[in-house]
Amino acid sequence: MRRALSAYFRTGGTDQPSKASEVAVHRRKVYVVLRNARAILAAYRVRNDGMLKRLRRWPAELDDAKE
Repeated sequence: MRRALSAYFRTGGTDQPSKASEVAVHRRKVYVVLRNARAILAAYRVRNDGMLKRLRRWPAELDDAKE
């Protein structure tokens, strides 16, 4: 989670993520989802080597996870 927050702010993110941000598993893949009160700010997939990959489009199930 800490690495995802760092990457988000390093790439110009200005909105503050809330405590609703989470690490989620969907179809045996691990995602870090940064949320605030209004929407998903960024989603990252944790690759097999531990690196994070920012997603432009994320699975719709990640949107529904907290609603």
